[in-house]
Amino acid sequence: MTAAPSQRQALRERLALLSREVAKFGAVGGVGLLVNLAVFNLVRHTTELPVVRASILATVVAIACNYVGFRYFAYRDRDKSRRTKELTLFLLFSAVGLVIENGVLYTATYGFGWDGPLQSNVFKFLGIGVATLFRFWSYRTWVFRRLQPETVAVPERVPESGRVI
Repeated sequence: MTAAPSQRQALRERLALLSREVAKFGAVGGVGLLVNLAVFNLVRHTTELPVVRASILATVVAIACNYVGFRYFAYRDRDKSRRTKELTLFLLFSAVGLVIENGVLYTATYGFGWDGPLQSNVFKFLGIGVATLFRFWSYRTWVFRRLQPETVAVPERVPESGRVI
């Protein structure tokens, strides 16, 4: 049994929208990844901050960069009526992502003693990957919500008898 042509078309349209969303999310995330790793390595190699603190600082800078990219590029067509709520949720879910991302690095550094420059970058990158899955789901589901289609008011039809149908 195959899906009706209209169902297949609707599925194609939904997949096309999702693929565009993933591409935009990936573009913003790619910039955020570069910012995150650049700040991490700059701080790590120019200061005496411990590796996880340097990573947290880099993540915070990347979160700020990502908000601008998500709001004005990836999700610019989404609901803009509740910016305070949007920013609050963005920061909340970003903080959870920060814990996931840096939890991986913390475990590798202090749990296994893998704290060389290459190892730190590998586990930083791995943590970013895991946190990105969470962030994609949470941002699209809770933070940058789709606009609800406006319901079109249909005038009630009044028959000749005067009763509303």
